[in-house]
Amino acid sequence: MGQPTPATDDGWWRSAVIYQVYVRSFADGDGDGTGDLAGVRARLPYLAELGVDALWFNPWYRSPMKDGGYDVADYRAVDPAFGTLAEAEKLIAEARELGIRTIVDIVPNHVSDQHPWFRAALAGGPERELFHFRPGRGEHGELPPNDWQSEFGGPAWTRLPDGDWYLHLFAPEQPDLNWAHPAVRQEHEDILRFWFERGVAGVRIDSAALLAKDPALPDFTEGHDPHPYVDRDELHDVYRAWRAVADEYGAVFVGEVWLPDTERFARYLRPDELHTAFNFSFMTCPWDAARLRTSIDDTLAEHAPVGAPATWVLCNHDVTRTVTRYGRADTGFDFATKAFGTPTDLELGTRRARAAALLSLALPGAVYVYQGEELGLPEADIPLDRIEDPMHARSGGTDPGRDGCRVPLPWAAGEPHAGFGAKPWLPQPEGWGAYAADRQAEDPASILRLYREAIRLRPEFGDGPLTWLPAPDGVLAFARADALCVVNLADAPVDLPAHSARLQASGPLDTAGRLPGDTAVWLRA
Repeated sequence: MGQPTPATDDGWWRSAVIYQVYVRSFADGDGDGTGDLAGVRARLPYLAELGVDALWFNPWYRSPMKDGGYDVADYRAVDPAFGTLAEAEKLIAEARELGIRTIVDIVPNHVSDQHPWFRAALAGGPERELFHFRPGRGEHGELPPNDWQSEFGGPAWTRLPDGDWYLHLFAPEQPDLNWAHPAVRQEHEDILRFWFERGVAGVRIDSAALLAKDPALPDFTEGHDPHPYVDRDELHDVYRAWRAVADEYGAVFVGEVWLPDTERFARYLRPDELHTAFNFSFMTCPWDAARLRTSIDDTLAEHAPVGAPATWVLCNHDVTRTVTRYGRADTGFDFATKAFGTPTDLELGTRRARAAALLSLALPGAVYVYQGEELGLPEADIPLDRIEDPMHARSGGTDPGRDGCRVPLPWAAGEPHAGFGAKPWLPQPEGWGAYAADRQAEDPASILRLYREAIRLRPEFGDGPLTWLPAPDGVLAFARADALCVVNLADAPVDLPAHSARLQASGPLDTAGRLPGDTAVWLRA
């Protein structure tokens, strides 16, 4: 077992660069076509050279993989496809020796239908109280208990042969837990301790605002207040208890909290609750200077009253990759359907993604980098017969799902399967090797080298506040400490502000030394 994290907190998480590892698609160490912990361990030197402070791992627990591991059957075991618990402990320890901390993913809203609790519940045991079982409506109970809809499409209820229905806000294979039951709360606090004692430095909380349900399970109506299952007040008691556990180990939390109400959002970041939460307004913002500035200002303002650092992210395992999103000439991207109004221009998208990398890494707070973003990977088109994401099937095929951003990484341009390992579980597009890490490592102009240098230079911005500088329309310019960041989102080139040195640029300046459109630069004042 690795050494427990000491019960101290040096605030590393306030300005960390955290790399998201989707294990299944990172690197295949045993040659079976699925990424695994052995593959991650072999690539730790790459991550250390990139310069990241921590790794956030999507769920690596035992799972039937009906939703990419977010259907957990056993939180205290690593899925055999990924390795063993002993190997996870070695990975945590080896990464820490390189100065890289580990964050694991916890999915508290639901478990797998193969979890021992749910299997016992199906057998009629008292474990039924740990879930939401209800009789149906209608003359013969043939209708769901209420009108709630699954996040993946279709009703949020599935009927069992005995006539009862059970609640699942996601897939039917993911029954929701009853967080009003003390055994559910105790079990999750024990799970936290299990991983903290193995050296884990933090936990990312999936669907963090969905756990608590109105015990009456009423029908949902637009404007229902309070919401029957989103952001309910009783949820904060859960996170206060979790925070007490984390504080014993000097560990931290980041919550996946999607809320439009900034005041309600900030409540999760009070000093006795979560340390940080993901900032989705920035990620979902189009490539538009005014709207990005508003998003940045709003984010900093909503975090200020509770003293929590902001987080910045351009992409994750659920979202179309940045190069593809920014490669659209219009701003009509629909995150729900992955639909656009115009074709993708990968050259344009790459130029903007490079500039966005410098923008996000210059902002105050923590930055999350999804694997492959540092390689400039575009969204991949997955053949219909190879799509595994349940969102595709549950939507009747209208949603292409999230597999396009989960395609296994290219490591070596000249090797089979671009050096990932054996034939990967998701198909890599033709020409994927052109993005390979080994090729980019040798190219001073590559996006990989841009990320490495930006992460190395990021301390130039210090830990102080952001001050906006005068700038033309379509341009973002701000100062932090002795460093300046200027991003030109307009078409015409612009002059640079006064400075003593140029630290880094996302692309070349023009012949007059001006900053072209869709380009960012870091300067020393």
